[in-house]
Amino acid sequence: MCRTYRREGTVLALVGPSGAGKTTVANLIARFWDPQEGSVQLGGVDIRELPLDYVHRSISLVLQDVFLFNDTVKANIKIGNPDASDAQVEAAARAAYAHEFVEELPNGYDTIIGERGVRLSGGQKQRISIARALLHDAPILILDEATSSVDPEAEHLIQAALARLVAERTVLVIAHRLSTIRQASEIVVLDKGRVVQRGRHDDLVDAPGLYATLYRAQQVARRWDVATSQRAEEERLPQAVE
Repeated sequence: MCRTYRREGTVLALVGPSGAGKTTVANLIARFWDPQEGSVQLGGVDIRELPLDYVHRSISLVLQDVFLFNDTVKANIKIGNPDASDAQVEAAARAAYAHEFVEELPNGYDTIIGERGVRLSGGQKQRISIARALLHDAPILILDEATSSVDPEAEHLIQAALARLVAERTVLVIAHRLSTIRQASEIVVLDKGRVVQRGRHDDLVDAPGLYATLYRAQQVARRWDVATSQRAEEERLPQAVE
């Protein structure tokens, strides 16, 4: 797939089953890999013709597996902009809804968080990653949706932080839950490395094809989870009364 990104505020969502090629596309756009055929363009220019540091300055990443160093919170956020002041780091953390939990750490922004952020929860790691991306302030954002493994409160904060991050940027979302991309400017459906559908949510969900199949399967799974949770809660109630 070859595509030129032009407009700020455009959200392109990549969906498909595991192994469909979603992460491969993201890696090509970030120029972690170069395509064997075709091209990836930035501003109408093949990114292989652009300096690598320019490409990396133009793109922010918020990935499912957040990479954090065995260093302070401040140092990990400043990866987005090593020249940032302490005030800028704090402003980015506030915008990412990370400031409150950082202030509660033993040494605040100077707290060592351990290898891969082992001393932080999954939701806290995500918010540090979002703060880093806000500090980087690149025009293009690659977002590997990663809210499925956090609790509802953390997910709410992450979604609120992401809403600030995606504003006025070109965004590529690797989507795992289709309910989160209903407002995407365009959805590209991948299967076995090929584009099999593209369009808006409302059009794709009503059309025969892989997207509608995936969406309905997720809706069934969601209803099952809700029913299971309700039954578990009902089973606990008599014990609580006794």
